[in-house]
Amino acid sequence: MPETPTADDRLQVLEAITDTELGHLGQDKVMATILARVRELLGVDTATVLRHDPSAQQLLAIAASGIEEEVYQDVRVPVGAGFAGKVAAQRRPVVIDHVDETTVVNSLLWERGLSTLLGVPMIAGDELIGVLHVGSLTPREFSGTDIDLLQLVAARLALAAQIELSSTDRAAAAALQRSLVPARLPAVPGIQFSARYVPGTEPGVGGDWYDLFSLPGDRLGIVMGDVAGHGLNAAVIMGRLRSALRAYALESDDPAEVLSKLDRKVQHFEPGSLATVVYGLLTASRDSMAISLAGHLPPVLATPGGPSVFVDAPVDPPIGVTGPRRRRTVVELPPGAVLAFYTDGLVERRDQLIDVGLQRLADVVSAEQPGVVCARVMAALVGNIPAQDDIALLVARCEPN
Repeated sequence: MPETPTADDRLQVLEAITDTELGHLGQDKVMATILARVRELLGVDTATVLRHDPSAQQLLAIAASGIEEEVYQDVRVPVGAGFAGKVAAQRRPVVIDHVDETTVVNSLLWERGLSTLLGVPMIAGDELIGVLHVGSLTPREFSGTDIDLLQLVAARLALAAQIELSSTDRAAAAALQRSLVPARLPAVPGIQFSARYVPGTEPGVGGDWYDLFSLPGDRLGIVMGDVAGHGLNAAVIMGRLRSALRAYALESDDPAEVLSKLDRKVQHFEPGSLATVVYGLLTASRDSMAISLAGHLPPVLATPGGPSVFVDAPVDPPIGVTGPRRRRTVVELPPGAVLAFYTDGLVERRDQLIDVGLQRLADVVSAEQPGVVCARVMAALVGNIPAQDDIALLVARCEPN
């Protein structure tokens, strides 16, 4: 039987986990190296890390030492099922001394001839990151010191995995969002555009987006939307909504019908997702726009010689919320008229009512060049204070006679 690890042994493992020499390796190689050291110290034959997938409620083998097939064969264990699933569900150490199909889900464990297993949860904060387990081919008892040591390793691995996952998610979400927001606004006869997009300071990439696209008959679609939530999931949902809305826009010239189809799609395929969207369809003559609002704040309309006003259109429920039949409104656009579309990050502040921000926005939107309007709006509503939430602003101007 292996000797019980001493305090010095535990310090050695802790140093191995934070060894700066491992910094140049990728996460997979770092985990494999640490698992090999854990096997040596505890005198076990296998060591495995399974990552928790909260959406699927499964554990996925991502690193292993002594039983690498778990990773190669994409082993998955439902949370709550078998040995590893029990560790995840109960969030406490579990030891079993009988390994077969009645106690574990992964057949590799009993086919390899393992006799005893010790598993501990990998937790960072209050989030379950995964499960770390070790196994022995011969019967043995794991001491309290063994369990403490494995929990120490699991805690450090959980923190490292959480940081890695967060960093990867942020990078992927940011890249996806950048690809979905037009890098350059299209040149469209009869109308001018300018836009701003500023990421907020809150953690995670948001789901704000805007879109412009040509439609048959020289018409133009204009979209502004905001998916609830932050991070990679919000960015993915944003991409799906953008693509679906474009497809539905080819099928109907009624913005309300387009948003109704989008809503049905989300409720069926993305249950639980929520987004606000404004979709406007500009006529070929550029003198009117049909518009429908799904929980979104109305655009600001400024006409030459007249005051700036919010478009008088009914606000229907957000996408993802069942409600009455969606409605559309036709907005007349005289030559030189300006429409300003925006997301709530532009006008909402935690220390003031949203009405204050809306009034400030209306005060600074005027029937001028879109670039001038954008600059004035951002100076008045953002200034030198970083926005907490993402901000999207799109200004369109019908060319004057």
